[in-house]
Amino acid sequence: MASTLVENYLRMENLPHIWCPGCGHGILMRAIIQAIDNLKLDKNKVCIVSGIGCSSRAVGYMDFNTLHTTHGRALAFATGVKLANPELEVIVISGDGDAAAIGGNHLIHAARRNIDITTVIFNNNIYGMTGGQYSPTTPRGDKGTTAPYGTVDKPFDIPQLAVGAGATYAARGTVYHTKQLISLIEKGIRNKGFSLIEGVSICPTYYGRKNKKGSAVNMMKWQRDNAVSIDAAKNLSPEKLEGKFLIGEFKNTTEPEYTEEYQKIIDRFVK
Repeated sequence: MASTLVENYLRMENLPHIWCPGCGHGILMRAIIQAIDNLKLDKNKVCIVSGIGCSSRAVGYMDFNTLHTTHGRALAFATGVKLANPELEVIVISGDGDAAAIGGNHLIHAARRNIDITTVIFNNNIYGMTGGQYSPTTPRGDKGTTAPYGTVDKPFDIPQLAVGAGATYAARGTVYHTKQLISLIEKGIRNKGFSLIEGVSICPTYYGRKNKKGSAVNMMKWQRDNAVSIDAAKNLSPEKLEGKFLIGEFKNTTEPEYTEEYQKIIDRFVK
């Protein structure tokens, strides 16, 4: 029997999902749903927007107002939705390639504007849907079908990219640290401004096989053993942090929100 969470927030007729066995994206989707449920949001006032990729299949399963848009353009569509109806809680689901490659300009400008949109990036370090090409977050030296000898590109640090572009909330969680991930998404939704949460996922089918990462369980254990909280990292030497990655909040501040500032201009001309 399905759980109440599944029955209330998923389109049962579209299940089972098409993600590969061991894929972390289902955990990320559930984390978003759990955060929405914890905040007791009216699902009729929530709009979830996605682009193209493995991550973007999520909106087909989620029982909210949803838009499945074009590659890299989820934030452009979401900006239009938010400007047209600022009362909606707008959440974007995007992948590392969708958000940081073809959609990179939309990402930095949404952050720059500080528009009240929560973006959750499902980062599996690879283009999983289109054949395993390396992405802007593939670690240097790791392989993909378009980098058979290992990529020489330096990967983006997505939360730091968002911070540099002007986001008022930026965080990173993993599919292993699910309780923390749910909490980070909740805080991102509550933030009145642009919020970005990177969810570090796993792709055993393409990224894992290409880079000999072992089973999905092994990839989850790697997250457990190599993630370091931002607070703990402050007390560790560079040597201790070698090969590790940071999780937690990178930024949480308050600044003027875009749709509210835009409304002020409209109000000047409306009696």
